[in-house]
Amino acid sequence: MPRKNTGSDYPQVRGLTRGLDLLRAINVQEGGRSSLGQLAEVTGLHRTTVRRLLETLIAEGYVRRSDSDDSYCLALRVRSLAEGFRDDDWISGIVAPALSELLQAVVWPSDLTTPQGAHLVIRESTHRFSPLSFHRAMVGQTMPMLLTAAGRAFLAACPDDQREEILQLVRTGDDDQARLATDERFVHNVLGRTREQGYGSNDGEWTSQRKVGAIALPILLNHRPLGAINIVYLNRMVTPREAERRYLPALQRAVSRIEEKLAEQQGLR
Repeated sequence: MPRKNTGSDYPQVRGLTRGLDLLRAINVQEGGRSSLGQLAEVTGLHRTTVRRLLETLIAEGYVRRSDSDDSYCLALRVRSLAEGFRDDDWISGIVAPALSELLQAVVWPSDLTTPQGAHLVIRESTHRFSPLSFHRAMVGQTMPMLLTAAGRAFLAACPDDQREEILQLVRTGDDDQARLATDERFVHNVLGRTREQGYGSNDGEWTSQRKVGAIALPILLNHRPLGAINIVYLNRMVTPREAERRYLPALQRAVSRIEEKLAEQQGLR
């Protein structure tokens, strides 16, 4: 489709225009993620052209391809194009290699989660690659804060004011965790146990995932949690004590590497 004449004496650079079209298309997609086919449909470009442009944008640091579902999302360097750009998916670009190494070490799948209102949203996952996975399409799924290992790890690491804001949001819901959030004793005990253990845990307390157990650690930057990483397993095969003994050291190493890289990117080291 021809572009409107801008009155310039110089012709437009068609490749640049198409690249910008792709960035805009990714930005407006639900969840900030798009498949190759979706981008071709939205922009009206041939799939081969879209793929070639995406590979260029990836090489330049403006787009990232998810290892978990082959979708495309905006990457950290897009921040340099405009002030105020916000995108939690840049965490995934740093986390993905660590998740891959963690999968090799423990075999069970892991998720990177970040907060979204009263829930956590899965930004990256190794479920697709784990031979022990009992789920597949996990990226974009939400998880309750109070009933999951990742949510408990995140909440326990929050400053008091941030944690209370999240809990207030949780209480406005109409689900199981909303009712539990009104029980101050329950919240105090769960978070106290999490801090005492040094990690979040869940042994089938999430109603819709009774067969699932998990351990999790927060990802910290400047002493504030950005998200959390879990290791998920079937609780009929692994007890909480076994998970701590067998998997927690590998999870600790993965999170430490992620935090170091985040600090380096922020110029803190």
